[in-house]
Amino acid sequence: MTPEDLLGRLLYRDPAVLVIDKPAGLAVHAGPKGGDHLQLYLAALSFGLAQAPELAHRLDRETSGCLVLGRHRKALAALGRLFAEGRVDKTYWAVVVGRPRDDHGVIDLPLKKRERSFGWKMEVERSGLASVTEWRLLGGDDRLSWLECRPLTGRTHQIRAHCAAIGHPLVGDAIYGRGTGTLEGDRLLLHSRAVSLPFHPGKPPIAVVAPVPDHMKAALDRCGG
Repeated sequence: MTPEDLLGRLLYRDPAVLVIDKPAGLAVHAGPKGGDHLQLYLAALSFGLAQAPELAHRLDRETSGCLVLGRHRKALAALGRLFAEGRVDKTYWAVVVGRPRDDHGVIDLPLKKRERSFGWKMEVERSGLASVTEWRLLGGDDRLSWLECRPLTGRTHQIRAHCAAIGHPLVGDAIYGRGTGTLEGDRLLLHSRAVSLPFHPGKPPIAVVAPVPDHMKAALDRCGG
């Protein structure tokens, strides 16, 4: 990643909000082991303001697509309220193992973070936080399915954990779908396809769509995309 690369990934800009197309493989913030991360490059998106934009939410390192940034404190506070109140409409595309019996459904399973010997993961647990994901089948064959997923809550790894819980883990998911990477490469096939933000009062929502990343094109073609 370079500042120029990031500028080329700008999908939307106004005085308060930016939306970028985050590449898969880039963490959004520094981890315990350091390394490259998105916040090192955000100054390139200041566009004349005294401060760099900041994250309004997060995407996993291996998830690509729409990522919302606030350009100043007031904007970040307003975006934080929208996300906390569940007023942001988020659409993800996922390629999963197998084919669901139905064409659409709702996964309503509480999730709780659990520590394991290899790290942590989210598990279905009655005492966990309420977690709801709507999904719709967009295409597929006898081995893979292309799902549109809309998380109605914002839990960490929600789509990944929910899809695995119903028996259809995401392709390339090293935590929730061990061994699935051999089906279509070794990368996680999860993309933040679109986001809709009712940010400006009296105006239509900010609606942004991210292009399909190269590493997902072959699998989506296979699924009829």
